[in-house]
Amino acid sequence: MPVARVVSPSSRFVCRGCSRRLTPASRRAYSAAASPAPPSSSSQDIYDVVCVGGGPAGLSLLTALRSHPVTAHLRVALVEAQDLSKVASFSLPPTQYSNRCSSLTPSSAHFLNEIGAWPHMQRGRIQAFQEMQVWDGVSGARIEFDWQHRAGGGGGQQGGSTLAYMTENLNTTSGLMKRLRELGGVTVLDGSRVEGITLGEESEDLDLRGWPVVHLSGGQSLAARLLVGADGANSPVRAFAGIEARGWDYGRHGVVATLELEGEGWGGADTKTAYQRFLPTGPVAMLPMPGRYATLVWSTTPDNAAVLKGLRPRDFVALVNAAFRLPPVDVAYMHTLPGGGAGQHEAELAWRTQHTPFDARAVPQAAVAVQDGSVASFPLKLRHADTYVGERVALVGDAAHTIHPLAGQGLNQGQADVRSLAETIRYAVRHGQDLGAQMALEPYNAERYAANHVVLGVCDKLHKLYSVESGPLVPLRSLGLRAVNGLSALKGFLMDQAAGTTGAKVS
Repeated sequence: MPVARVVSPSSRFVCRGCSRRLTPASRRAYSAAASPAPPSSSSQDIYDVVCVGGGPAGLSLLTALRSHPVTAHLRVALVEAQDLSKVASFSLPPTQYSNRCSSLTPSSAHFLNEIGAWPHMQRGRIQAFQEMQVWDGVSGARIEFDWQHRAGGGGGQQGGSTLAYMTENLNTTSGLMKRLRELGGVTVLDGSRVEGITLGEESEDLDLRGWPVVHLSGGQSLAARLLVGADGANSPVRAFAGIEARGWDYGRHGVVATLELEGEGWGGADTKTAYQRFLPTGPVAMLPMPGRYATLVWSTTPDNAAVLKGLRPRDFVALVNAAFRLPPVDVAYMHTLPGGGAGQHEAELAWRTQHTPFDARAVPQAAVAVQDGSVASFPLKLRHADTYVGERVALVGDAAHTIHPLAGQGLNQGQADVRSLAETIRYAVRHGQDLGAQMALEPYNAERYAANHVVLGVCDKLHKLYSVESGPLVPLRSLGLRAVNGLSALKGFLMDQAAGTTGAKVS
């Protein structure tokens, strides 16, 4: 079906490839035919691409389409339940950070720079890091990912030694929103809930049978040549398409917080290190933010998560420091202490560290404070959609896959999805294909499904492997870590894979 595009300020539409014009009256007639029981005030519009979801994946997709000359002419719309004006004006003091942060691989950062969003992000709220220390809390086996001193890694970064960039999700979405405003041409329908999605019908002027029609809470309806679901793990778009998402809950919660570190924080100006320790209840990670701040991601049992969220700040900080320094049995015991604010956790940590040898250079700087209101938790689960595409439907980001956070790849997987889908749409437009047809969308599905399946499987198996406290698996996994750490070529390959296929430096 030809693309409908705006051709005049009078809101007339022209059908590409035919001479019929769609007047506002005919649009109302179509709306009445397409909507099950629309209010008399409802209005309907027709778009090439409608994206539901205004998170990093959805905003990146529309920015990628608008910033490329091949797809800049497409008529696109964004539907988001939240008020995006607050996202665009995101601002916090330099000593305060949101607790929802992500590590952007060089590949993701390069993509954001490519579509023009990176320069709009607040650079003072982005922290690059060059090393990562990962170790087994039971056996102490360790692997060190170090861009600064790697050798024989079989390739490596093009123009830099950055392993990843830490920043707040709000900083990323704010930069994307500013870039979209700069580009213009996007109909942004924020503060609008999706009330339902139906299939279009034939009217006197147009045959939109098979086109998704999104019905919004304000009575407006949008017909989409291609409907993109960037609407999270409980995606209404995925449900409309009848695509199943399979997986399981881990029985774990991810606890996040913003920490302040002792002294100058992360030490030298040129090298920053991220730390992750595998405990039997789940991995705990401390990742560098600018200055003396860090973001915490601690995967643990729901009971432990409830304990952590109920602690007074000084007790919470003591338990976090214990998680990187004490044996797992000591950490487990400290979860049972009462959290009345008398500093019992702090005293227990001080006593136990006196009797527990550990290398202070192999653990992160001690936390001295936790930002007020930053401690939160969310359930962890694995989900993978059976397919990412249907007829006139495509899924990206969490709508297509939900992953364990231990590898920090969730947002990066979504950015890789978006990049692939944008390229698939460009190919379809360039070659005169119907960009919403499932056949035109299959290259995206073929490229991303297999790649994401591998990452999901690896993270799932790592979680299960390191949840074992005793038995033959413990020495075997320790041997594996030490072997990888000693094989520079293999370790270099893993680092390249973690950083993405594109490692161009951004500035």
